[in-house]
Amino acid sequence: MKATKPATPAAAQPEPATSRPPREGTKAAQVVEMLGKTEGVTVSQISEATGWLPHSVRGFLAGALKKTHGMAAVSEAAEGGRVYRLAAGGSQ
Repeated sequence: MKATKPATPAAAQPEPATSRPPREGTKAAQVVEMLGKTEGVTVSQISEATGWLPHSVRGFLAGALKKTHGMAAVSEAAEGGRVYRLAAGGSQ
């Protein structure tokens, strides 16, 4: 019988060593700039600006933004849908 390691909670995992800001002029940089607005931005606004499909926008927000760029987005329900913005201290 194999011994299993206890699962490490996601919050306790160290930040990836590859955290870096997106290169200027890329769609990722454009999304980060949009997320930096105090009023926030919706998935449909990001999708319209970048040409990405909504599932790609959500994937970027959930994965690449955090794992590759070391930033975090927070969301809140609003009248026109969910609004996303960079978390306080979410950028390096």
